[in-house]
This record gives sequence, structure tokens and C-alpha cells, in this order.
Amino acid sequence: MNCSKQATLSMVLAACILSCQDPSGVAPAPGQPTPVRDVSSQLYIEVSMLGGLDYFYDHKMGMEMAGKALGVRTEYVGPAEYDMAAMVTAFEQAIAKRPAGLVVVGFEPSLNALVDKAVDRGIPVVTVDADLPGSRRIAFVGTGNRQAGLAGGRKLAEMLGTGQVAIMTKPGQSNLEERVQGYRDAFAEHPGIEIVQVVDTQSDPNVAASAAAAMLQKFPDLAAIACVEAAGGSGAAMAVKEAGKAGLVKIIAMDRDNAVLEQIKRGVISATVVQQTALMPFYAVQILYNLNNHSLPITTDNRLARVSGVPAVVDTGVVLVDASNCEFFMRKQ
Repeated sequence: MNCSKQATLSMVLAACILSCQDPSGVAPAPGQPTPVRDVSSQLYIEVSMLGGLDYFYDHKMGMEMAGKALGVRTEYVGPAEYDMAAMVTAFEQAIAKRPAGLVVVGFEPSLNALVDKAVDRGIPVVTVDADLPGSRRIAFVGTGNRQAGLAGGRKLAEMLGTGQVAIMTKPGQSNLEERVQGYRDAFAEHPGIEIVQVVDTQSDPNVAASAAAAMLQKFPDLAAIACVEAAGGSGAAMAVKEAGKAGLVKIIAMDRDNAVLEQIKRGVISATVVQQTALMPFYAVQILYNLNNHSLPITTDNRLARVSGVPAVVDTGVVLVDASNCEFFMRKQ
């Protein structure tokens, strides 16, 4: 058993053991039933944006499944597009509801202040997908982003050997910057591969398509396009088809929306790096739930000892998806 599987199994076993314990930490007397705490009124809220993208379907599903598994209430809030002002408003409204915990996608460091505001009001926060390490969040659950970039980069290097590569991203997001670094590190192992440009998709497939079209004109010998966020793959596919270079310019996409998977089936996109996204909010709620209901007595007083009692980082991993397995990732419309 590898370390990541062992760690995951340990978390599951710990959760199962803890769920059977009295929240007071005192074992019931022999023959006495274990007290059951009513948690049905506890509310856990995820605050995000870009909810209109297929990618965030899994965020919503993870929150819903966590609520059903634990018997608590869950909500997903935030704008359908990339709108920081609207996300801030949703965040403020979520804090005002005094939930038992918040799950936050850390799109930008400017959210640090709101995370700290929630903590000041006694609301624990777990970040998912993109971290806010400068905040007082108690944990981060998400993809090991450099590893995701390494996986995509090594797959692309294996396919190409040599050639010019462009990277499509949304600058300024810590998770995406780490994926870009993963690609850089992978290509450093292959001196024949050159990164000629890194472009901004603005998390919009149409913007990504225009940017990719411009790159194809600027670099006629471009061998591949690597995408580190969800909008890039569809945009790059549109551009290479319009340029008559489908299959000639290799594309590594990110994530699993059906449009990307269809282009893999058609040979336009070579592969995509898929995150196990639903695990992020699912385990984030589990962490918050255990903190509230089954806190482990690591010290005689965790709060005064400044011990969170939760795992600081949980890596949910990635899967490489290509023509051999893409059918299993298609969602029913």
C-alpha cells in the first residue's frame, strides 16, 4: 500500500472510530448506549465562484454528499462567473448565518481578511481547491498542484520528445501557478522542449480560443498546448480545429467537462489531468464536522496549546484521462 492510500485509509478509519464516540470523550459505562448528539441543525457552507462551469458540479456534489453522510445541512453559495465582488458579498452573507463551518475556494489572497473575520467570530474555515496560506484557515483540502502539473508535463514530454509548447492559465491563482511550475519542472527533464509563451485564459473558453489562435499564428511550429485550468482545453481545441491542426498540435487539458472528453474521443485533445474534485468539499466538511463534534484530545487543552487537531493538508490527487478511459468520466446530460 502506498503512502497516499495509507493516509486516506487512516482518515476514513479515524472518522469511523470517532463517529462512534461520545463527543465528551468519556466512554459510556458497560451496558449503557452510546449517547447520540443531534447534529441535524449544523450548517456548513461552501463559498466559491465560477459555479456556472461544469467543473464546479463536483464541488456542489461533494457538499451535498457530505451533508447526507453526516446528517448535517450544507449549502453552496457564490456567483456563476468570476466575480470577486459578488463572491465577497456571498462570503459576508455566509458569515452572517453563523454556520458551524465554512469551506472556501481561495481564488485570491484578498480573501484572507474574510477568512480571518470568520475565525474571529468562532467559525472555523477550511480552504479547498486553491489555498489561502496567509489566512487563519485550519486546513487545506485539494490537489497537489505541482504534482498535477508534473503529471501533465511528463505525459506531454512522452508524446513530444522535443518541440515548442505554450501554457494556458489564469495568472494570480496560487493553485494554477503551482501547476505551471509543475509543467516547468517536467520540461526541465527534457531539454528539447521549450515553453514559448504563457497566456491568460481569464477562465473563459472563448478568451482561451482567441489566445490559442493568436499563438498558433505567432508560433507556426507550435507542437503542443498545456492547460492548467478548466477553460483552456475547450478553447485550445476550438483554435486548433479552426487552424486545421487538430491532432497535429497536441493538447493536454485540465479537468473533466464533457466538452473536453468529447474532444478526447475525437482525437483533438490528447489527454486531460482530472482532479478528484468532489473529494475536496466532502473531506473539508468531514474535517469541520469532526472538529465540532469529535475533537481529538491531542493535548490537555488543544485551544490553549494552539493545536488545531485536524490534518493541515489533504491531497486529493489527480487521474490522467485519455481515449482509453474517458468514457467512464462522461456525465449524463
